Amino acid sequence: MSNSFTCPFCNNTFPLISDTYSAMKSAFNEISPVFPKDLDSSLLIHYYRCPNCNEHTIIVEGSGKQTAGIHVQLRPKSKAKVFPNYVPSAIRQDYEESYSILELSPKASATLSRRCIQGMIHDKWNIKLKNLNQEITALKDKIDPSLWSAIDALRQLGNIGAHMEKNIDTIVDIDPDESENLIRLVEVLINEWYIIPHKRNELLSGIVQINKVKQDQRKKTE
Repeated sequence: MSNSFTCPFCNNTFPLISDTYSAMKSAFNEISPVFPKDLDSSLLIHYYRCPNCNEHTIIVEGSGKQTAGIHVQLRPKSKAKVFPNYVPSAIRQDYEESYSILELSPKASATLSRRCIQGMIHDKWNIKLKNLNQEITALKDKIDPSLWSAIDALRQLGNIGAHMEKNIDTIVDIDPDESENLIRLVEVLINEWYIIPHKRNELLSGIVQINKVKQDQRKKTE
């Protein structure tokens, strides 16, 4: 287990100490900070309290034979970041839903990440063609090659969830970790295409405004 945790509410990273973290094991007829051994249906409940925003994060993990593989985030309901309102609502909704079904259906999550990428290409680059393949091809000369390759890979992985294989007996799975990496690519693009330009414009316009105020003050003293 890591010695630190990043708050999903404010993105603050803090050390795990007695004031910020506690854990409790729970099982049928037993609740205890420590069990001598994992019972068949025991759960480990993690509690995190962010010292920056005071929000609580609660995560439940299975630690018994019948609960192995369980990993549920109870609060907030997913690991989705809260993006500003200037990021289009449709993109934020697809992103949040992709995270919310990550464990339940990694394929469906990958499909939503794919749709989220398409929404950003429509909105940010005003590229709207017959299908996503053509749209990503049109984007190729406009962005960094490594980023383009990752976007095209996300499209293809998203197709696994969106379309059945020609041979219906062929099963190609995407696991939650792989699908989560696709979501992280969506986060990178939201940051690069929306957050950074917005902050840059705020900084530049702020500097211009500061100069305007100072020049007005100079004129009054002349």
